[in-house]
Amino acid sequence: MSTSRRVALVTGANRGIGRAIAERLAGDGHLVAVCARVFGDAVEAAAAIGNDAFPVQLDVTDPVSVDAAVIAVIAHAGAVHVLVNNAGGHFDEGVQPSQVGDDDLRDAFEINTIGPLRMIRAALPHLLVADSPRIVNVSSRSGTFSSTWANAPAYGVSKAALNMLTYQLAKELESSSILVNTCCPGWVRTRMGGSEAELSVEEGADTPVWLATLPDDGPSGGMFCERQPLAW
Repeated sequence: MSTSRRVALVTGANRGIGRAIAERLAGDGHLVAVCARVFGDAVEAAAAIGNDAFPVQLDVTDPVSVDAAVIAVIAHAGAVHVLVNNAGGHFDEGVQPSQVGDDDLRDAFEINTIGPLRMIRAALPHLLVADSPRIVNVSSRSGTFSSTWANAPAYGVSKAALNMLTYQLAKELESSSILVNTCCPGWVRTRMGGSEAELSVEEGADTPVWLATLPDDGPSGGMFCERQPLAW
């Protein structure tokens, strides 16, 4: 099918911040592809979100799954206008940088850096022909020099790489209409953030949704938190 609505693909959208992003975008009129590693989780979340949100199986660590997911979105909706790279993991809090293992680094980079890049490569041909396309990479303060807490080394280094990837992509795409930015959602009450975190998932979703809906003269190549620029 094809649609006149803007189509948003959200990774890791079955729970937490990703689900809140999907709910907000769907409520704002987007046709949302609710992506999750387990298809049943995507089905359940899409049904709960409503507004014609549809489920897609997606594992960002699997190149075959990534390509199949983008094909499925195009087959269902006919376009991709917004890509939100929310899926992430391997939060190794409490590990000393000198003790982080090779396998931990590989796993963190696979999901937090390489996975988003896979998604961008697969979606880019469709974004380039879309109206007002947006790429949002959900990152973390731990990937900055200005405000990292430096005790989640594999996670922080992989998010730092995602931040640099965002900047470089913005440079590559500056002659196009694609705006690409990254953000820190804050300390959010999720499975990763824990129950003591400061923000609800809805509050954590605010900046990613803002970036996904920027006007055409909005920023590109920046990092943001609470809708404000965050120093690298």
